[in-house]
Amino acid sequence: MSRTRIVAASIAGVVAVVLVAVAAFAFGRLSTVPEATPSEGSAEAGFARDMQVHHKQGVELALIVRQVTDDAEVRLLADDIAATQAQQSGQLAGWLNVWDLPQYSAEPQMTWMTDGGAHSHTAGEPMPGLATPEQIAALRASSGVEAEREFLELMIAHHLGAVEMAEALEERSSHPVALAFARAVIASQQSEIELMQGMLDARG
Repeated sequence: MSRTRIVAASIAGVVAVVLVAVAAFAFGRLSTVPEATPSEGSAEAGFARDMQVHHKQGVELALIVRQVTDDAEVRLLADDIAATQAQQSGQLAGWLNVWDLPQYSAEPQMTWMTDGGAHSHTAGEPMPGLATPEQIAALRASSGVEAEREFLELMIAHHLGAVEMAEALEERSSHPVALAFARAVIASQQSEIELMQGMLDARG
């Protein structure tokens, strides 16, 4: 797996973040009919809260693998994931501030995905793709190629879960900035899934 492909995936993540920012700016400057501010209990608010939790675990996994492998390609990928997902988590927190909504809800996680849509979930159940405490502990205890394989397997599942959540928001939202974010997540994480699958295949 070439460094060039990892850099290309990193650029795709950066481009996705920029496109969301441009969409937000353009909507704010050019829209003549203001979009209704998402309310408490909305899909947008639930997504903003839950995706922060999801992304924070992505950052955690990336930081762990940097400690247990010296592989330059894996560490480069981990750096990109940690930076992108931390930035996006801050962006999601910013949405809630702008919408004058609390960062946390009394409702169980994933409640916004319980309306029976094509992408549905049980409120309070673990988010799609989240690693379990046992899996995280196993990653911490591993090293070398074993750690790289475990990280790639966990992160592929993690990205697939994020894509599922972003697709669920697409089904439930008409808010242009939220939709731009969801579509950027889908595009960038699908690109990284392909990259990571190739890296995993190369490690047997």
